[in-house]
Amino acid sequence: MPNWGGGKKCGVCQKTVYFAEEVQCEGSSFHKSCFLCMVCKKNLDSTTVAVHGEEIYCKSCYGKKYGPKGYGYGQGAGTLSMDKGESLGIKHEETLGHRPTTNPNASKFAQKIGGSERCPRCSQAVYAAEKVIGAGKSWHKSCFRCAKCGKGLESTTLADKDGEIYCKGCYAKNFGPKGFGFGQGAGALVHSE
Repeated sequence: MPNWGGGKKCGVCQKTVYFAEEVQCEGSSFHKSCFLCMVCKKNLDSTTVAVHGEEIYCKSCYGKKYGPKGYGYGQGAGTLSMDKGESLGIKHEETLGHRPTTNPNASKFAQKIGGSERCPRCSQAVYAAEKVIGAGKSWHKSCFRCAKCGKGLESTTLADKDGEIYCKGCYAKNFGPKGFGFGQGAGALVHSE
């Protein structure tokens, strides 16, 4: 059949696409009204389109259909999804459930107080999301403060003594050198008895 319109053909409906209504993607032309996800029918643009062969998808549907599967592959940080992609024609394979180890020599990490380390300040379990390491120990972010003044600390601003952590100012006042010439500033004199 002759191509009387002379324009390019839409990648979805195969009708002629005129310049005013054209959207280009991966060398193909589409009508603006045809540039939709093949699964959920959402409107697409250059930032949300994902192409697989001649098919176009939104990034979410593309990920569910063609992306990696398994634990840890969600839609964002901390997201859990029970969607296994059945609506996209993906067949889910059942996997064996988790079985605890029968190894009597479990790792040293797992042997630490119920599988997690304890904060030296509050003696509560410290988990990875709230863990700060200082003075060779794991602390809660909220407990990682000077023992004297309560100032929040960082690894570069702390000093430790006898298992406690201090800001550099409190450490110097309490454990630094005493006597004439050792004070809070240049030339300050402090009399200590």
